[in-house]
Amino acid sequence: MSKHYAVISIGTNSTRVLLADVAPSAPHVDLARSVGTRIGEGQGEDGALGAEPMRRTLEAVKQLHRAIRGHYLRLFAVSTSAVRRAPNAAEFADAVQEILGVPLRILSGEEEAAASYRGALTAFGDLRGQRVGVIDTGGGSTEYAVGTGFEAERLVSCEIGAVRLTELVPELAGRDGVVDLTTIERARSIARAALEPLGAFPPVDRLAFVGGSATTTAGVVRGRRAKISSFAMTRADLQKVLVRLCATSLKQRRDIPGIKPQRADILPGGIIVLDTVLDILKRDAAVATAADLLLGFLLQQRDAAPAAAASHPPTARATH
Repeated sequence: MSKHYAVISIGTNSTRVLLADVAPSAPHVDLARSVGTRIGEGQGEDGALGAEPMRRTLEAVKQLHRAIRGHYLRLFAVSTSAVRRAPNAAEFADAVQEILGVPLRILSGEEEAAASYRGALTAFGDLRGQRVGVIDTGGGSTEYAVGTGFEAERLVSCEIGAVRLTELVPELAGRDGVVDLTTIERARSIARAALEPLGAFPPVDRLAFVGGSATTTAGVVRGRRAKISSFAMTRADLQKVLVRLCATSLKQRRDIPGIKPQRADILPGGIIVLDTVLDILKRDAAVATAADLLLGFLLQQRDAAPAAAASHPPTARATH
């Protein structure tokens, strides 16, 4: 029997939707869409969400909800780094709930890491006791989770991501042309300081990258934009793409095969974070996968449903 769950996720850079049948042991994704909304744009020291980023994000929420309306049994809404650090998060959450009819759940960094870990496990199949590490590099933060089963045994959230690093080192965006080595090294130093907690984690047998920085870089390596279920990337791949991006202007980057134009300004920052992760973890490669936070969150909700059903009647098919 099918069990279609849907989640709309509001990240620092993108607003996304995932509709999936989570009843099978190998869940089936029916719809996955992403809109570049960058709600974290211009967040200063106080972290407040700007009026224009909120407006365009709410428009994307409406658009994505229309695409799935009537096709899900349960609907969820989650948000991550930019919203959780915003003093006006409650105002924004109320606006989302008014559109969707369900509350916006603001995930902690640890909850984000656990969900990303759960989602990425589906890309590996049988772990056979191996220890897996999952890195989720978003726009505002980077999470790391490690475990040997369905639940992470250790996790951390670090306050650095593709958008945040680019705002700290704006030259990375390429608006002024070529990015020089001094700028890249300054960005690496900032990323390394923020990611330092990863060095205390135990070694892993397998490592996965999730998030737009990883999947977009994989697209550039492959030379085309296409759905990526699982793609192995080396540090050499990351560094080659970084050099290529930094040798061009922002306008030229947007024409590179495989790149998402909306991500062209922040991709160097995202790659620097990913490369720094591999350096800290003393690894030469990782597997990029699209099985991430959204799928992991839906699987968590599926697994929690039997316990909830004992005290609540079944939910009718949603038609918000």
